[in-house]
Amino acid sequence: MTEIPEHLLKRAQEAKAKAAAKAGGDAPAPAGDGGDAGSAADDAGKIPAHLLARSQAARGGAEGGGVATAERPAGGAVATMPGAGAQAPPLATGPEGHTQRLLTVVKAGSIQDVKAKPVDKVHTWPHLLVGEFVACLALTAFLLVFSAVVNAPLLSLANFNLTPNPSKAPWYFLGLQELLTMFHPMVAGVTIPGMGIFALILAPYTDRNPSPRPEDRKFAISLFTIFLMFWAVLVIIGSFFRGPGFNFTFPWIDGVFFDL
Repeated sequence: MTEIPEHLLKRAQEAKAKAAAKAGGDAPAPAGDGGDAGSAADDAGKIPAHLLARSQAARGGAEGGGVATAERPAGGAVATMPGAGAQAPPLATGPEGHTQRLLTVVKAGSIQDVKAKPVDKVHTWPHLLVGEFVACLALTAFLLVFSAVVNAPLLSLANFNLTPNPSKAPWYFLGLQELLTMFHPMVAGVTIPGMGIFALILAPYTDRNPSPRPEDRKFAISLFTIFLMFWAVLVIIGSFFRGPGFNFTFPWIDGVFFDL
């Protein structure tokens, strides 16, 4: 038998106390068949009448051994219990001898515990910042060891009377230098980089997909891939396919004119 919640028991006791106060307590409660009729009458306001009639009929048939009948007030249906010749099924009784089930008289919303759905969020500290700090320490240690073991490819002092040919910018500026060979300096140095930066600024406002799964972020991944491949191709061409005079050459024919 499921235990009755405390707030329901308290509500039932208050209802009984009010009913007893109205009745005045003068008339004695008649003895019923195996149960307290007074408590059944007090619960009449809370329990449907056909359930009370069915439970009283079941109690009477189980204890008296005869056929007990009870008319249902609404539809006139008769509930019967087996007679003396048949063995009555065992009845599970709750507090004060009530035989009705709890879920038949209590709304589901009052006994179900509805919890909020979990939110997939974590705090910035320590979940994010600790990982970033550890990654920063690991990168610093790697650079320290790498710089102590590997000599930097520094050249001799620059001679302003002798300009090397080809004269190339560092690799991270070679993409921009490659654009200068294709467009006007105003277009290559201002318009195209400015449009790219403006497009990246608008990207978070254009793609508002909150999903962290890569297969759901097709717009963001496509934008990043286009940006990366655009500059990677320009840097590779400027590094390995440009020779003296910054003319286009094939590295497997004329060699590589690029130093780290």
